[in-house]
Order: sequence, then C-alpha cells, then structure tokens
Amino acid sequence: MQISRSSIQSALQLANFDPLGAQEQMMPKSRLRQRPLPEPGEARQGAVLMLLYPAAGTLHLILIKRCDDLPHHPGQIAFPGGRREDGESLLQAALRETEEEVGVSPAAVTILGSLTPIYIPPSDFEVYPFVGWHDGGRPVFQPNPREVAELIEVDLAQLRDPTCRNHETWRLRHEPIDVPYFNLPPHKIWGATAIILSEFLARLETVTNR
Repeated sequence: MQISRSSIQSALQLANFDPLGAQEQMMPKSRLRQRPLPEPGEARQGAVLMLLYPAAGTLHLILIKRCDDLPHHPGQIAFPGGRREDGESLLQAALRETEEEVGVSPAAVTILGSLTPIYIPPSDFEVYPFVGWHDGGRPVFQPNPREVAELIEVDLAQLRDPTCRNHETWRLRHEPIDVPYFNLPPHKIWGATAIILSEFLARLETVTNR
C-alpha cells in the first residue's frame, strides 16, 4: 500500500491503539515513563515536528544532529523542535522551532496530527510530537549553524524495514543499559527520537496491513 497523506492521517487517528506499547518497542527498559511524583515544580514543555515530504518517489522525513555545544542533548539526533515560549501553543512552538532550525516556513506545512507526548528525564521536558506534510515536495533546507550540525534526510522505507532495528549495551549515567536503536549508518537513532518514531511506525503498519 502506498503511503499517502490520508493514510498517515488515518494512522494518527486510530481507535483502540496502544501508543505506550508501541513506544516501548524502542525504549530502554530502565527508562522512566513519567515524571517522578516527588519532583518539585513542573516539567518544561517542548514540541517537535516530524516533517514528511515526498522525494525521489518515496516518502522522507528530516532529522537533525544537534550541535555539540548546546545546553540540552548536545550532539544527539532529534526532530526539529524546542521549548514552548510564553504565549504560544505547543504546535506554534514546533513550527517556529522548525523554521528557526531548518528554515522551513510554517506556511508550507500541513499538520496531519500528533503523537503521544513523551517525558525526557535528563532535561525534565515533556515533549509533544506533531506530524506535518511539506506541501511543495522536498523543502529547500536552510539549517541554522548555531543549532544544527547536520541534516539527516531519512527514507521512511528504511525505517519500516525490520532489519533497521537493533540494540546494544551502552554505558549511560555510569550504568550498563540495553539500548534499542534504528541503525542508519553512520547514525544510530535512539532515545526519545526512536521512541517517537516507534509509535508512528506502529500506527502506520496498523493502517497499511489492513
């Protein structure tokens, strides 16, 4: 089944779908699912955009490698996005950050829906993922060199290939942890980005396998 805007919208609106089960497929077992109750204050809110676009006859999405000198998650691979500012909605934050980081105007993006929010323990962020479609084919990207070390254009067919998934034992925060990741040489997509992708791909497989 060819993946279209309408099939993605259907995937994002599935009834009786288990989003947490889908996320857990690419989640380290030791990872916190939600913010600890004794933690003072509230988690910061942020939003990211999974931007889809057709290119070379297939559907792609854009990821970024964050610069090594950023205060949060330096050097990691992520979706465009960032912290919600006062007075803006989460969707506005995702679109603004996408324009600031990779140069894609909000006017060129059609929002197809959203995915399940995810808590990121190291930075104490509650992140809300949105899914958008670029209306003009492949965007002309203009990465911000202060934030983006590398643009990573990913063919969705690669991510849907089961052989793309792997896991390794890494030492994180001084402990050995079994980490699932998407293997896209030379990159390994793990953490929150992999978890968000896992839910999206599981939703898509549900629709395309009907």
